[in-house]
Amino acid sequence: MTRRHDPDRAQRIVDAALRVVGRDGIAGLSHRAVAAEADVPLGSTTYHFATLDDLLVAALRQLDERFIEDLRAHPGLADPDADLATEVARLTGEFLRGEHSRAVLEYEVYLTALRREAVRPVAAEFVDAAVEVLAVRVDRETARALVALIDGLALQTLLTGRPYDEDEARAVFARVIGPR
Repeated sequence: MTRRHDPDRAQRIVDAALRVVGRDGIAGLSHRAVAAEADVPLGSTTYHFATLDDLLVAALRQLDERFIEDLRAHPGLADPDADLATEVARLTGEFLRGEHSRAVLEYEVYLTALRREAVRPVAAEFVDAAVEVLAVRVDRETARALVALIDGLALQTLLTGRPYDEDEARAVFARVIGPR
């Protein structure tokens, strides 16, 4: 029997893993569930990702890369004339108003790093990358505080179900940023 050339299979498996976690949570993630979702043989998932941690790392890296691309593409974050507090509040609101499952998925995988050592360095890389994006406009300590505040506000919004208040968030971000 000849092997079928399928250069995108690993990517399809990662995409399927993200769909499984988005639908069923981390608890629903298994090689079997991902194989079914990706419509590939079970052996393909373990060939490309020997452990579930390997698969989670790949999924988290993909999520992180997308989010960091969104941050870098946001014109107000790099514009020295734009009000940074307003831009960060707007971007956080866009993230929370966007596809709800993406926000939940990002935090579910992100928080999994608390329990899975293999995933933790990827979560740290994400925080550092987000700090780097914001450090173009403010010092590193302030950028780190802003990233922590974004995470805190987003988690509170997701956990409580309360609507995100962009004006309130802007005021809090402005306090952290300080006077211009």
